[in-house]
Amino acid sequence: MIPAATPGHTPDVVCLFDREAALIFTGDTYYPYAAFAFYTWKRRTRIQLATLLEAINIKRKTVFEFENIPFSCMDSEISTPTARGGQTLVRLKMRNLLTRAVLDKTFKAGEKFKEPDLQSVPVSYLYSDGDGSYFLDQDNFETLNLPSDVVGNALDLLVEGALLHLQKYNGNPISLQLPMFVELEVSEAEPAVRGDTSSGSGTKIARLETGLEIRVPIFIKQGEKVKITTESREFSGRA
Repeated sequence: MIPAATPGHTPDVVCLFDREAALIFTGDTYYPYAAFAFYTWKRRTRIQLATLLEAINIKRKTVFEFENIPFSCMDSEISTPTARGGQTLVRLKMRNLLTRAVLDKTFKAGEKFKEPDLQSVPVSYLYSDGDGSYFLDQDNFETLNLPSDVVGNALDLLVEGALLHLQKYNGNPISLQLPMFVELEVSEAEPAVRGDTSSGSGTKIARLETGLEIRVPIFIKQGEKVKITTESREFSGRA
């Protein structure tokens, strides 16, 4: 008898494996090897298998991994073969989530892709400097950094303490996820001019606390807070 491999078994118990009898001896009892092997397998750490996506099932907003890079599908188009024996093809317009570059590629319908290891974490905006922008992870209070080219003009919509989400890929921060609306204070606003409403203009330029300029209704005054749609950067209402 020789010592048997016993993953998941308590280390202070001596286990011996009788190859000829196919029995496991744990110090006080013999067990059939097959049953013991099943028992120890059940106790091992669960291995999470990666989910595979077929190209034909990738739709708009689906995220997938191609050549070890995470992508988001912007549009998909399926081409059905006209000749017998032809292959169904899928044309994907896809955005590289690391560089933001947009690609058009065609795949066979059955080609498979892994789901990327993406995680969305709640953060608050801290500040920006020459090395990028800094955010506080609301779960573990770790400070996360994104370079300026990744943050881009999102700073036009962020003030200190603003809550949003940051996306991680393989544990590394890669992009911001702005909320649908943000609330910002009007720092400057043109005075309303008599006749604006009757002439049909009805709006004026206002500068917000971040420096962003937008058109707002003529009744909006300096010092008021307004709600901005982050996607269009347009006035949505008073906050």
